[in-house]
This record gives sequence, structure tokens and C-alpha cells, in this order.
Amino acid sequence: MNKVLLYCRSGFEKECAAEITDKAAQREVYGFARVKENSGYVLFECYEAAEADKLARELPFSELIFARQMVVVGELLRDLPPEDRISPVAGMINGVVEKGGDLRVEVPDTNEAKELLKFCRKFTVPLRNALRQQKSLLNYESASRPVIHVFFIASGHCYVGYSYPNNNSPFFMGIPRLKFPSDAPSRSTLKLEEAFHVFIPADEWDERLAGGMYAVDLGACPGGWTYQLVKRSMMVHAVDNGPMAPSLMDTGQVTHHREDGFKYRPTRSNISWVVCDMVEKPVRVANLMAEWLINGWCREAIFNLKLPMKKRYEEVSQNLAMIQEKLQENGINAQIQARQLYHDREEVTVHIRRIWGAAPGRRDER
Repeated sequence: MNKVLLYCRSGFEKECAAEITDKAAQREVYGFARVKENSGYVLFECYEAAEADKLARELPFSELIFARQMVVVGELLRDLPPEDRISPVAGMINGVVEKGGDLRVEVPDTNEAKELLKFCRKFTVPLRNALRQQKSLLNYESASRPVIHVFFIASGHCYVGYSYPNNNSPFFMGIPRLKFPSDAPSRSTLKLEEAFHVFIPADEWDERLAGGMYAVDLGACPGGWTYQLVKRSMMVHAVDNGPMAPSLMDTGQVTHHREDGFKYRPTRSNISWVVCDMVEKPVRVANLMAEWLINGWCREAIFNLKLPMKKRYEEVSQNLAMIQEKLQENGINAQIQARQLYHDREEVTVHIRRIWGAAPGRRDER
């Protein structure tokens, strides 16, 4: 198997292809990306067979911005016979994956492919039984063994492969399944909730998203992101010239500052979080967030960078590099992650966590 299959948002295949080509070359893995517009996936074909597995092991999935999942696959299985689709798929897996720990039968996130989901659900049970009989899949789910993926791009056409559970998305189709809260002021609330699921390990929520923390929401109106912070019993300074949802103000946890988010300066020294979903040029937002972290005004930040129409991967990369450079120049050690989330559209969500320790060669002034 010499190909890496990457799930992505429909319409962002070129960005996903540019990213995997760049990140692979940084690790001296070379190949070419096959791109079909609006397909919801990219296929990166390595020149050497073993290098697809190398990428799956050594390229941190958390570094990928536009990919929702990363799977090692072989050739496309075509025209599976309706009377027996199980045997060809099981045969492809046999000898490639020994004792897989989970099975996911998935499709691209497109309207056309979603029509296959009902079939995939029915197909999963008999396929799981067949894989267990041939010893390709454990009799119980295990997070320590590879995940087997069957990815249908059309009826009777699928890719078969595997991913590593310590370096993949834990979500089916790479998408967290979230329900819109009926009392939330706007659907944008799901962006921040998804960001928490993607960027913050579940076993660290009690510590890093704790009740009683102070947070700032820049560009808060009407309060979709503030809602997520209030829901976690945080005290929130909501900054926006527009009105906030009365339901949030009634909680007593929100202080509304009718100010420009770019001009606001915090009055507290114990702010844990700053979040920002302002519609502005990405470089301006990136500079603002770097300023907050350099000045020690927050411990962690989640913000969105709105994307241009062209060269979107390049734009995001430049802004992230600029933030990293500014932090390093000021002796700030930080963990930076970025991802185009399912609930994002023409934007990328960035998470930065300031690490309270010295950056290489510099002293953290705190």
C-alpha cells in the first residue's frame, strides 16, 4: 500500500493536497497528490511503497490543518459484485492488517456520498464478522491496535486501508457529532465546542475548562462562543459593540464591554482563555492573538482565521509562522495547532497554549 488517503472538506481538496505534499517533503517522502474537485478527499501516492506507512506513523496528524483523517490505502476496489462485496474487501485487508482494533466504513463528506451511508451501516456488521473470522479484526474494540477503514467513494467502489489510533482522528469520518443546543444564541457555538473536542484531550477538560475560570470573548455578539464558556461555569468578559443575548446576561456570568475587540485591554491578570471569531483579515487577528499571549493576558487562545479565495494553505501557514516567530522572539514557549473544523466554512480554527517554561535560548518572563 503506497497511498495516503486524506478526508477533507469538499472544495478544499487543493489546500489539502498542497499541505500533504509540503509536509511529506519535509520528511523526505516524495510523491504526488491526486485531486478531484469537490470530492471531499485527496489521494497522495508515494513513490516508495513503505513511505505511506512512514507518513501514517511519523507525520503528526495534529499538524495537519485541512485533513480530517489520514489512512494508508492500496488501489481502488472497483465494481464490487452486488452478490458478494465482502470477499474482495476482506481479501484486500487480509495480510495487510493483523488484529485490527476497530472498523469504520465511511464515505466522503459530500451530498452525493452521504446517500451511501445507509448501505455502509448495513455493510459494517457482516464485514466485521468476516474480518473477525479471518483474524484481521479483534473480537473486541481496542484503542491500541490499527483502525481498519473502508472508504466508499461510489456504489461498489472503495478504498481499503488502516490508520494508527495514536495518530488519527478518533471520530467517524473525522467529524465530531455535536448537537446544536436549543438555547444557544447562534450556530457558531458549535465551532468552539468542536474546537474543545479537537484540541483539548478529554481527560484534561476538568483542569483546563474548569468552572470559575475567567475568559474573554472578542467580537462576542450575539454570544455563540460566550455560551460555551458560560456553559462550563466560566466568568466571561464579552467584548463587542453589538448586543448580547439576554439569556446570557441573565446568568450573571457575563460582563459586556461595548468596545472594539482590537482595542480592548483586559483589567484582570488571571484570564485563562481568550476566544475570538471576528470577521477580519487573518493577519490582523493573528497579530492580536500574538499580542495577548506575549503580554501574558491569557493562558490559552482559540480563534478563527478567515481565509482568502486563493492560496489558502499558504496564507494560513504564513500567519502561523508569524505567530510562532513573534512568540519565540519574546521567549514564549507555546503549543500551536490549527484545523479546518467541520463547523468551519471559509476559515481555519487555531488553538495556542502558552507553556510556562523557557523557550530554547530565551527566558520566559511570565
